[in-house]
Amino acid sequence: MGVRVSTNLPLRRILYECLQIPSFPTQRIGSFSRHLAHHRLIQSASSPNPHFSQHISIAGLLLRYGFPQCQLHEFIRKNRFLINTSPSDVEKCIGILLSFGLNQNSLVSILSSCPRTLELEFLRKWQVGFSELGLQNLSPSFVQKTLERCAKLTTEPDDLQRSVRVMKNLNFSDKAIFRVLEEVPLAIIKNSFDFGCKIDLLKGVGLKNDEVSRICHLFPGFLSHNLNARLKPLFGDLQDLNFRPDEVRKALLNSPKLLLSMEVGELSRCLDLLNSMKCRLPIKKKILRNGQLSACIEVKLRVDCLCRHGLIHRDAFKVLFIEPRVLIYDLEDIEKKIDFLLCKLDLCIEHLVEFPDYLGVNLEKQIIPRLNVIEHLISIGGLGFDVGMKHLVRLSRLKFYNLFVKPYPECENIFGGLVREAKPQHPTGMWKLFRPQKFLDTKEDVKNMKQFMESLV
Repeated sequence: MGVRVSTNLPLRRILYECLQIPSFPTQRIGSFSRHLAHHRLIQSASSPNPHFSQHISIAGLLLRYGFPQCQLHEFIRKNRFLINTSPSDVEKCIGILLSFGLNQNSLVSILSSCPRTLELEFLRKWQVGFSELGLQNLSPSFVQKTLERCAKLTTEPDDLQRSVRVMKNLNFSDKAIFRVLEEVPLAIIKNSFDFGCKIDLLKGVGLKNDEVSRICHLFPGFLSHNLNARLKPLFGDLQDLNFRPDEVRKALLNSPKLLLSMEVGELSRCLDLLNSMKCRLPIKKKILRNGQLSACIEVKLRVDCLCRHGLIHRDAFKVLFIEPRVLIYDLEDIEKKIDFLLCKLDLCIEHLVEFPDYLGVNLEKQIIPRLNVIEHLISIGGLGFDVGMKHLVRLSRLKFYNLFVKPYPECENIFGGLVREAKPQHPTGMWKLFRPQKFLDTKEDVKNMKQFMESLV
């Protein structure tokens, strides 16, 4: 899939600059013969390089396959092995790389990060190594990351094959093997004992082989965690905090990254927050509806969200302790409220520590209508005092109406209509329930009543 690239500089000029002419120190000429020899040496050094046309061909190949012209000079200068490489070998190397399904951007990335892929012997060795893995449908991204990593860590195809055998012995699926090899260094996978102990921790909570494979595919990063310093203390906390194995298994299947990425002691801190929070019973039931471990993961999600916007962990836990309703709102809703606080209200994130109840109210129904009223009153000069966060969050709807909306009738449409006090409704009286049914009088009934009255006279 060659791509023609228009060049601004002549190709010969680019290649000529890459060839460094050796410099000779200035010496005192002792004789005429030495002067002639020195002259011939300089003349031969300044003569055209016999490999110059070969370099032009290699540079033309690289440009044709999309290699940036601005990087070509530096690339050839650094990789002097190209002097002894024929253009046909370079073209064969590019053909092998393209046979893996790489696109132009991936090809340029591999050539830049691992120039040895232009060595035919090196690339054929990896081509054989990939074919002997016994895996179906090698993805281009897997090939690219493997070749780029081998340049940094000097890994060999034997290391890759040994790692694949370790995972196959643990019944990993091909999909999980590709994912792990792309994300986890081979040195970690080659240590079969340490790698197997990490898998045994997952199986210890009742996970089956296919479920372990699925978790490793979703979050292979946990395999890079230290076994004794990170993973064993985490699973020890799960056992010490009396979480049921089926609850742990369910949490690992639903959100493996959130649970396995917890730091030591973070889980117990989340559980302490849940046990100490004070809120209405319906809210607490809603928070704990999926179990305590799932609620701990929800706490971690919201703490990470607040810390990502600038709060420290202590203040983030304080916000959740004062306003537990944050745990029943979706993360998208919380992000939307924080963006509104920072961008629209032009306040800093630390205001949430003073007004955590801002995250517990409805943005569209409470905050935005009140802000629209305040902005309208400011525009007409109807405010005689400063309006702060407490007026938007902590005033009841009726108090806000009486204070800001009632004196200005035009604000009623902005606020959302007139707020009226609900009239007390008493229960229906017994006389209404037992009142006899009323029937209409017919002509025959009227005639009978008249005859009855006449008989009395």
